[in-house]
Amino acid sequence: MSIDVTQFGKVAVVCGGFSSEREVSLNSGKAVLDALLSKGVDAHHFDPQETDISKLREFDRVFNVLHGTFGEDGSLQGVLDGFGIPYTGCGVLASAIAMDKFRCRLIWQGFNLPNVPYVVLDDNSDFAAVEQEFGLPLFVKPAAEGSSVGVVMVESAGELAKVYPTLKQYHGAILAEPAITGGEYACSILGDEALPSIRIIPTGKFYDYEAKYLRNDTTYQCPSDLTDEQEREMQELAKRAFAAIDGKGWSRVDFLKGDDGKLYILEINTVPGMTDHSLVPMAAKARGMDFASLCVQILAQTL
Repeated sequence: MSIDVTQFGKVAVVCGGFSSEREVSLNSGKAVLDALLSKGVDAHHFDPQETDISKLREFDRVFNVLHGTFGEDGSLQGVLDGFGIPYTGCGVLASAIAMDKFRCRLIWQGFNLPNVPYVVLDDNSDFAAVEQEFGLPLFVKPAAEGSSVGVVMVESAGELAKVYPTLKQYHGAILAEPAITGGEYACSILGDEALPSIRIIPTGKFYDYEAKYLRNDTTYQCPSDLTDEQEREMQELAKRAFAAIDGKGWSRVDFLKGDDGKLYILEINTVPGMTDHSLVPMAAKARGMDFASLCVQILAQTL
């Protein structure tokens, strides 16, 4: 599909910001900016840490790659709605829900979608009982951070009680989850289409921040090792999970597979990474779409 890029007008690629994902966001922003410029789009770098957010009024639309707090939680979306400026990705409601893994899962439970089992921890939790219920290893994480920030793998008895206080510095409730070890997957959504799934095989113990952005030894299988039936199921679950939170535009839905082959929805990312390590561009490439065309296609959803 040929798109007349002049209809986009002046585009702000919003990235950077103030969150724990600032560096990743700057990398995503640079990649998207270069891609849009290569296609002739009048695109400009915009970092809210450096430029007052009111200056966005000078633009016709926004390509949002501001990961984490403010950019991914509905805050920026609310500002842009107030300014009357179209932007890529989800609106206020879907962004806010997806950023909070706990409340997102409550909605998915209401739709009978297969969630990763979890408990919410607080100061009065029986940490030993949680370790016993889920077995070891288990994972503990803040509910409202992205890029695996704050995720800890608990491997020895008594460790959960020690790890819990260190996670109170982060955003959102603190969740404990069992380790589901049959494989980690991502299924990206572009418009109404679910892209081919990707199997993620980290060299370390799990797919942490370092494996996502800093290491070059993580293996990505795309197409993944799923059977045709499992692939159809994952794509359908991804679309249902996205629709359940009133998502629109594009996203990435992360899954875990049990040793028995059962699929579990882990979380949804409404402003996925767009770096050279990122999964949405990888899935688009498997679909025959290069990075620059993907960026234009995402931006075209704002028209």
